[in-house]
Parts: sequence; C-alpha cells; structure tokens
Amino acid sequence: MGAAADGTAWGSCRYCGTAVAPGATACGICGADAPVAAGALPRAPRAVRRRVRLAGWLRTLIVLGVVVGLAYSIVSAVLAGPPHVADPLTASGTYRVAPGYVGILAGEVTGGDYVVGNFTSIAPYGAEVSISVFNESQWSRLLQNGSGSPVWSTPSEGAGRIVFTSLYTDNYTFVLNNPYAAGSGPTITVYVSTEYESNVGDDGLA
Repeated sequence: MGAAADGTAWGSCRYCGTAVAPGATACGICGADAPVAAGALPRAPRAVRRRVRLAGWLRTLIVLGVVVGLAYSIVSAVLAGPPHVADPLTASGTYRVAPGYVGILAGEVTGGDYVVGNFTSIAPYGAEVSISVFNESQWSRLLQNGSGSPVWSTPSEGAGRIVFTSLYTDNYTFVLNNPYAAGSGPTITVYVSTEYESNVGDDGLA
C-alpha cells in the first residue's frame, strides 16, 4: 500500500502508529515506509490495525498521565502554601561563653513582635549569666569600641526567661554575657532556646 490516496488526509504509520503527513511515503518518527492512508485503515491487515490502535491508546494514556501529574503538582503546591523558612531567632542550642560576651543569635524583629524563650547554665551548673539585646547600631558600637548599650537585658542568674518585645523594626543581636573578668573565671556552658512570635493573629488583626 502506498501513500495516502487522496493526497490530503493524514495517514498512520503501519509500524508505530504515528500520524503521517499527506503525501509522505515514510514515517517521520521510525522511518517505516508505506504508511496507511486514513481511509484505508479499516482494510489494512488485522495486525496493522491492532498495532495502530494500540499505539493510539498508549499515546492517549501518556498524555492523560502528564495532565494528571501536572494537575497534582499544581494542586499540591497551592494546598501546601508558600515554603516555610525558619526564622533565625527561632532556635535552640548550647553555647560556651568565656569571660566577657558573645553574640549568639541575630535577625530582624518587626516592631511589635517579640522573642520569647529561656536560658540555663549547665556547666558549671547554676553559674550566673545574662542575655542582652542590641539593635544594629548599638551592636556595631559594641564591636568597635565596647560602648554599645543594650535595648533590653536580663539579670545575671543561673536560669531565666527571655521576653523581648521590639518597639520598632530593626536587626537585633542577642548576646550572652559571662560576668567574670577575663582570666578570673570559668567558661560557662549555657543552653538557650528562643522562638520568634508575631503580634498578628491568624485572622490578620493585631
């Protein structure tokens, strides 16, 4: 059997079932010659008809699978919402502080939001430490010449609560203070746990 009889109808490859352009004498996909004209398919050998129909069904299933997969991906992304990025001020960990101070956490706090948590000296157990919070400019001054002033701090104690509320949006650094003078006291190991809390409720109202 030759090319499509009327020269205008698309035929089918007798081997892979792919549509073949009018007038073509070979399949553009697999290269098999003598495509079956569209009107001649019912009269083609049974094996050819079965192969062409099976190829058509397989292509349909592949298309449906792709559509279902894309729909699932889109719906899953919509239901999952935006990706969650952990706030740097929500953390927990153990810190070793030599006599003096060390910055342990830093991040932006929106005005009206707050950071809560607790700290405990675990070695030596009960050794007194404090936590201070510096805004960006005061932290820079502290690093440059030691004259920075905290915007909030806790008393020196072996364990305590952290409840810091930001009056304005800024980058804040949380600092652990070992009150001993350099060379006169121990390095203190402290466990600190904090969580950033927004003052905006789930309904979007402050």
